Amino acid sequence: PQHVVLYPMVSKSLRNIAAGKDPLEGQRHCCGIAQLHEHHSLGYEDLDELQKNPQPLIFDIEVLKVEEPGSYQQDPWAMTDEEKLQAVPLIHKEGNELYRQGKVPEAASKYYDAIACLKNLQMKEQPGSPDWIELDQKITPLLLNYCQCKLQCQEYYEVLDHCSSILNKYEDNVKAYFKRGKAHAAVWNVAEAQADFSKVLALDPSLRPVVAKELRSLEARLREKDKEDKVRFKGIFSQ
Repeated sequence: PQHVVLYPMVSKSLRNIAAGKDPLEGQRHCCGIAQLHEHHSLGYEDLDELQKNPQPLIFDIEVLKVEEPGSYQQDPWAMTDEEKLQAVPLIHKEGNELYRQGKVPEAASKYYDAIACLKNLQMKEQPGSPDWIELDQKITPLLLNYCQCKLQCQEYYEVLDHCSSILNKYEDNVKAYFKRGKAHAAVWNVAEAQADFSKVLALDPSLRPVVAKELRSLEARLREKDKEDKVRFKGIFSQ
């Protein structure tokens, strides 16, 4: 048992990796014993129990796949800082190519990996410092690409969250207003959508034809919804 007392923290990291997260998410820079005292719960009942009562462990290892030599690509969490910086443009390019091919979920995954690399580096910088800002400015276009994918996957609330986070820092980001406007329109936040599209026009009047098209689409959907609601409520009140 004394040899596996830190395994719950290791297992939590492995589970983060399986979920596509940074394995050090939620941890701070300190030794393993300090981590045990810092976290009253690891987020998993079985790991909490093992942390309280360490037990000898037996592992069954299953081979899931065999990759060709040279085909393995490191996950972002396994890269050094320098490797992450070098990988971001390549991952970005792969995401763009997948998007052009119509492989939108796969493209979103690539953009997410590139963002994760930069976020990991940004965590090591003082918020608001020149290096932090430089990394943030690299994250923003990737995050907008990610939001475009999520729009097409109809995951509108994620788009709302990410675009709002961008606009909290960069109030003049036209693309963030436009994508957030489309997401608001999709979930029937009419006033919010109109406000975002108005902001787009104020920042870039050349986009008037594109915004007008979105507003016409929203108005048409509202009329259709109104007709459907009248039919639905008429059936209810006639019973």
